[in-house]
Amino acid sequence: MGRLIYTEDSSFDIDDRLLAHLRVVVMNKLRRSEGFMLQTPTKGGGEASIWIGASTAQMMQFHGGRPPQLDAELIDRMMRDASGADGLTLRNRT
Repeated sequence: MGRLIYTEDSSFDIDDRLLAHLRVVVMNKLRRSEGFMLQTPTKGGGEASIWIGASTAQMMQFHGGRPPQLDAELIDRMMRDASGADGLTLRNRT
């Protein structure tokens, strides 16, 4: 289980495989100067909406022993969702 650290007080546990795909999406969106809304589950069972943009720093920690294999189709779907009106919602996409 990996972790997306958004601020000092906000971090989100995300499966390493999904986090690896999110990393590619974030990298490509920010490379194009495109911010997006990200909805992610919280520890309490709710959901948090966070803005991912060039002015917000994020850190991703991976805890697995080896890098997950990336799925180009999943990355394409996540990129499309991130560009949509509702942003990208993380769920069990594997």
